[in-house]
Amino acid sequence: MQNYMKTDVTFESVGIKIAGHLYSPKGEVDVPRPAIVIGHPGTAVKEQSAGLYAKRLAEKGLITLTFDAAYQGESGGEPRGLEDPYHRVEDFKAAVSFLSIRNDVDPERIGALGICASGGYVIPATVTDHRIKAVATVSAADIHLQFRKGSDGKQDPAIFRSMLDAAVQARTSQARGEGIGVFPIFPETEDQARAMGDLHAFEGWEYYCTDRAQHQRSAKFFTWDSIDRIAYFEAFRFIDQISPRPLLMIAGNQAVTSWMTTDAIAKAKEPKELFWLDGATHVDTYDKDEYVTTAISKLAEFFRTHLSQSGLV
Repeated sequence: MQNYMKTDVTFESVGIKIAGHLYSPKGEVDVPRPAIVIGHPGTAVKEQSAGLYAKRLAEKGLITLTFDAAYQGESGGEPRGLEDPYHRVEDFKAAVSFLSIRNDVDPERIGALGICASGGYVIPATVTDHRIKAVATVSAADIHLQFRKGSDGKQDPAIFRSMLDAAVQARTSQARGEGIGVFPIFPETEDQARAMGDLHAFEGWEYYCTDRAQHQRSAKFFTWDSIDRIAYFEAFRFIDQISPRPLLMIAGNQAVTSWMTTDAIAKAKEPKELFWLDGATHVDTYDKDEYVTTAISKLAEFFRTHLSQSGLV
């Protein structure tokens, strides 16, 4: 029996209607609770990893809010599949605004959590929005680094240059009235995914494209004009300015992307903590219970400690 309530909610982010799920712990509480905004990975939707973390943290007594990014899922915005890093940051801030005026939320005890690409978006959101009192990431990825250097940081620079060339060609096509065009994030079949010889890529395909976690509203593609928007977005550039608010970064020690977390935490100032999930890959942290349970325990402890008020959760 679940001990939380889920409510469909909406709010606006730079004029676009955002669809969200609000998770509230069951039980009467006569004071406003702390609340956590949770962002999903790129191409994902609120019902996948972000929703799992939202449910599990609600079971720990925290109000949680997850939402579909603008242009994706049930949220508004055209063209569909646009990944605009700067709008993704605004989505976080809009979610904080939504929570801050609710009677059941203490506006002085709002935290934020980003998973994968949202682990990159939540950092600049926190830097510039002091209403976020504590911030955490799980398998944080700077989407700019993901595309420019690859998941392992070793990608041939020519690959990203070719993508930028394709992006500007797509913009020219759009000017002709031919549409912007999209590109797939994942291969079509398991054989194609395995043939890539890349465990990280295969795990992404398995999570998003099979019964493991696929969702009909997870588009699994980006528009071509996402690329030049991503090109010079630097997720962790100002991470040191989160201080003196606390930062927790969680990653699997077998994740090919873990270098992004270690580089980011090195730039951050205290108070900060890097927490390793022993044996976990990047995608393992999305849904595998042995890793999610450990991460949830750490996150609940972190947010309880830093969003506490007179001993109340």
